[in-house]
Amino acid sequence: MRRRDREITDNALIEAFVSEQKIIRIGFYDKGEIYIVPVNYGFVCENGKYIFYFHGAKAGRKYELAQADPEVGFEIDGEYRLVRSERACSCSAKYQSVIGNGVLSVVHNKDEKIKGLNCLMNHLANKSDCEYSKEALESVAVFKLCAKSLSCKANI
Repeated sequence: MRRRDREITDNALIEAFVSEQKIIRIGFYDKGEIYIVPVNYGFVCENGKYIFYFHGAKAGRKYELAQADPEVGFEIDGEYRLVRSERACSCSAKYQSVIGNGVLSVVHNKDEKIKGLNCLMNHLANKSDCEYSKEALESVAVFKLCAKSLSCKANI
């Protein structure tokens, strides 16, 4: 990171930021192209390691890429505010962001699928221990992103 003065290393501050945000952008490499998709997420942080869960269809580009090449990048940002200036090119911004890379997989185990969906529901709707019909569990794809590296930067 070039601006070490803006780096956040305190895991409690990083987790608080990740807890406040609702969208993670997943970056896939697809035959010479970069494909970025924004998704809602839920997460757990175990021993400083982040695991993100999100859901989607069992078809389409995201689903196919998750199975073809599990190495992905990701990004979460928020707290953006423009700081205006009277002089041209002197504007600045207040922000916070997390970037990283990790391994993405499609969850097939029923119990872990429920865990992932509960993480998502808890993060987005403050609901836990939801019940899911057999049809819902069979029709939805649950994705698990295990972060290998993660860095946080802020100008707040």
